[in-house]
Amino acid sequence: MQQRTENKMGILPIPRLVMVMSIPIMISMLVQALYNVVDSIFVAKVSENALAAVSLAFPIQNLVIAVAVGTSIGVNSLLSRSLGAKNYEDAEKAANNGIVLGFLSWAVFAVLGLTLSKYFFTLFSDNVALQAMGSQYILVCLVFSLGIFIDVTCERILQATGDTIHPMIIQGTGAILNIILDPILIFGWFGFPALGVLGAAIATVFSQHVSACMAVYYVRKNKEVQIKTSFFKLEKRIVLSIYAVGIPTIIMQAIGTVMVMGLNKIIIAYGISAIAVLGVYFKLQSFIFMPIFGLNTGMIPVIGFNYGAKKPKRITQTVKVGLFVSVLIMIIGTAIFMLCPRFLLSWFDASPDMLAIGIVAFPRISLCFISAGICIVLGSLFQAIGDGYISMIISITRQMIFLIPAAYILGRLFGLDAIWFSFIIAELSSFLLTLLFFKSDYKKKIKPLFALEDAQQ
Repeated sequence: MQQRTENKMGILPIPRLVMVMSIPIMISMLVQALYNVVDSIFVAKVSENALAAVSLAFPIQNLVIAVAVGTSIGVNSLLSRSLGAKNYEDAEKAANNGIVLGFLSWAVFAVLGLTLSKYFFTLFSDNVALQAMGSQYILVCLVFSLGIFIDVTCERILQATGDTIHPMIIQGTGAILNIILDPILIFGWFGFPALGVLGAAIATVFSQHVSACMAVYYVRKNKEVQIKTSFFKLEKRIVLSIYAVGIPTIIMQAIGTVMVMGLNKIIIAYGISAIAVLGVYFKLQSFIFMPIFGLNTGMIPVIGFNYGAKKPKRITQTVKVGLFVSVLIMIIGTAIFMLCPRFLLSWFDASPDMLAIGIVAFPRISLCFISAGICIVLGSLFQAIGDGYISMIISITRQMIFLIPAAYILGRLFGLDAIWFSFIIAELSSFLLTLLFFKSDYKKKIKPLFALEDAQQ
């Protein structure tokens, strides 16, 4: 039997380990954020209707990502905890079952794309051109979504074993390829037909499938886990363990879909320009939030591994390092959105109406960035130790109990400019809940491990 060496997540100094695990993911997510922004910049050059169509399609894309990321985080959490406990059979079952679950998830979304895509945009607008562009975009993104499910699952498998370099290469390659293909297919360069919004969708799914092929290749070469057809058969115990973390994460991110749809429904009453501004905001804020999510992704296997290995000091050190980095990034992000809204909007050929709305919206929303970053980092602890339902509760409370009702009430009473304060109200509730749950989890699950660690020493 092959001798296994000690995993770096159990022995490297924590500050160095968090950076080694997180920086490659943060870089790859920044490249992904760059793609999101560049994609919208190109689409904005087609028309404001095209930008609004893609903005309205964002919640559906987010739902696909929610299922892919949620399931893969469940795989990541179980796999890293199993490696920490030296339960290598369960680690490999987690990886293999996760790939099968990715295929099954894709099949569901492909059917939804074929049956429902042409009806979705009628919920928001009677603009025929907008409906046609949006329906084409969503149809392609859903029917050909297999690439994103396989890509995300395999990347999380690699990250759970401590490999963050190859996921960076995979995601970076896909994003750069997407950026290259966007103008070629949208505007019809080099003899290709000008496909507009449809071209953006084709560029997206093609790049995702290239990334998926690379991800499968690197997983098959990974020494910590092996892809075995004997483990492709879904095992109830493994699937339940994956979804114990995965389902709350899926719900948490899917609530984001409902939230954006709700905001779109409220804000579209103020015109297409208002919808375009909201869509641009979500694209731009990904530059700030993607590195934090990369930090979160890098922390989950570190915390999970050391939780399985019963090393609480390494867990608390990981959280402290994560909080420091998160707050630093969010201070920079807040300053950019506060001081440069006009410059940011100019990237998207913003109309005078868009500028008037955006220079008010961006500074107000950015006031909640720092508290949001703290919540994301503490959420990595909940997910890593198997308490993903906590993040779900916080997310539902933030978005459905506070954000949407506050946006509706503020809009009705004071108009569009007041709606942006609803983000601050919602984030304050999230921050307070996160601190309460963190205190409870620390007392119940982390603090008792210190006695075990001291006894072993």
